Amino acid sequence: MNTTNILEFDIILEKLADFALTEKSKTKLLQLEPFLNERECRDKMQETTSAVRILNSMGTPPIASMTELDKILQLAEKGGMLLPDQLTIVCSFLISCKRMKNYLNRSAFLNENISAYGDAFYTLDMVSDEINHAIRNSTVNEEASPELKAIRRKIEHVHSSVKVKLENMLQGHKEWFESGYISMRNGRFVLPVKSKFKNQVPGTVMDTSKTGGTFFIEPSSIGKLQGELALLQIQEDNEIRKILYTLTALVDSHIQELKINIECMETLDFIFAKAKLSMDMNAIPVPVTTQRKMLIKQGRHPLLAENSCVPLDFQIGNDVRGIVITGPNTGGKTVSLKTIGLLSLMAQCGLHVPVAEGSIFCMYSNILCDIGDGQSISENLSTFSAHITSIIDILENVSEESLVLLDELGSGTDPAEGMGIAVSILAELIEKHCLFVATTHYPEIKEFAENTDGIINARMEFDRESLKPLYKMQIGAAGQSCALYIAQRLGFPAHMLIRAEKEAYGKNAEPDGNLHKKEKEEKKSKLRVHNKIKKEIIAAPSRSENFHIGDSVKVYPQKLVGIICKEANEKGELGVQIKGEKKLINHKRIELIASASELYPADYDFSIIFDTKANRKARHNLNRKFDPNSIIEYNDEI
Repeated sequence: MNTTNILEFDIILEKLADFALTEKSKTKLLQLEPFLNERECRDKMQETTSAVRILNSMGTPPIASMTELDKILQLAEKGGMLLPDQLTIVCSFLISCKRMKNYLNRSAFLNENISAYGDAFYTLDMVSDEINHAIRNSTVNEEASPELKAIRRKIEHVHSSVKVKLENMLQGHKEWFESGYISMRNGRFVLPVKSKFKNQVPGTVMDTSKTGGTFFIEPSSIGKLQGELALLQIQEDNEIRKILYTLTALVDSHIQELKINIECMETLDFIFAKAKLSMDMNAIPVPVTTQRKMLIKQGRHPLLAENSCVPLDFQIGNDVRGIVITGPNTGGKTVSLKTIGLLSLMAQCGLHVPVAEGSIFCMYSNILCDIGDGQSISENLSTFSAHITSIIDILENVSEESLVLLDELGSGTDPAEGMGIAVSILAELIEKHCLFVATTHYPEIKEFAENTDGIINARMEFDRESLKPLYKMQIGAAGQSCALYIAQRLGFPAHMLIRAEKEAYGKNAEPDGNLHKKEKEEKKSKLRVHNKIKKEIIAAPSRSENFHIGDSVKVYPQKLVGIICKEANEKGELGVQIKGEKKLINHKRIELIASASELYPADYDFSIIFDTKANRKARHNLNRKFDPNSIIEYNDEI
């Protein structure tokens, strides 16, 4: 089961990676997964928030793309020689590091943690200055060394001498030559001699034209100068290699600082890519907690155009563990499911989400989905078989901390059997104590949800005037079939409508009666849901009452082990002794490890654990006889 693809989270990750400039950051962003630790998730969310604030105040950061930089540094480490182009890349990177350092230092007034990365960058001005001095336009500059400058001056002098001799020959015997220009062949100066005059110009034939009509001859009169020029060019090449090796050694001597700079740049690229996505989606930071509840206010599917997307309001948790959504086809049920799942994934990955302030998200061990028809031609599975295969996989992997999303539960088969299977699946999910949302069109499932503790109905609203879906979810009300109503509004013949009602409702059918009856039933349904929730709130025993003094417990999110030392107060706060210190902690953060009845005898004196030795001695003396010198201190009371 690929939840990432089903919820289109892979498309979000691709969009996120497009905002990154470095290849490693792109790869890391494409592999982003939900955090399972609340503090880590919160830190990453805050990191994104900090980057958004800096972007808003400082503009786009000067991130370096760092193309092939890793390979260049590897070559330097292995003792190879860096070419001018490669040294230019190193220099450009150092300039970007200096700009990034200044950018972050100027953002320090915002008091954001990521501004501290500015202190981690090494500017290495000496390295960039040396490269800039020696390399210009991807070639070694003559100012790189006095020796190179002297050699190039000699080369220029010899060039001039050769050209003077050749130009004199061209001017003295114009009829011998194909043109009045000096040519180069294999790095040597030659004259374009007509074939019939080739014997008039003593020298070495270096090349001929394709037609054979022109001979390119190096006159013997410049042979000595050509030899001198070749020797100077060898000296030039040797001096250039010496300079390049020196610069390579300089880069290699600062390889660790360069690697730290690369790591910092990639980290910042990763963080700012998340911030750019947030700004692109008009998203905000949201709390992600281990409490089993989720509240989405004005949530938008991030892949839908903002101006055409109807915001989603959704709530689940506490006493409501499951929601069954009904409504017309193309009414937005599937999009609502995907929005719930996708926003949950984004939030748990530390990304901002497109919702309104006040939204709260829950951490899940996994998000399990069966959305879409799932039909597989290659595996020869029908729609129903694919659904059942997927649901079996879900039931094998579901836990109390899972979120399960099921689309068109029980569809694709005989309605009676499909309804039965759907009800059995919902009942099993209730037993698993997970949070789940399911869509359906079966009226029996709506009734099951109404009459089952922990599940409530929801519907996608429908405009009865325009006969169009509104794509808005209303929790607490089951959707009704609108087929007869729509048919009536569109002018369906009255006698056929009566027949349709009789076929649909049998003896209970009344002329136009069932159309109004549905509205009354809808009001009754809302009242039943209201009373059901109210009853659950009143009747449900407080979770805090399940704990007793002496119980061994685990406190979240720190996962510290403690002992219950005081019964719950009216706020549901329990006294817990952790490492000798007593604290008041909300019962929602406490998980039972072992009850006191399992750990201690029935008449066990818990003052041995919770009281000081001096207090126990004083209390023992008072029990035997009055002692005016005995003092019992209660300084550690909570």
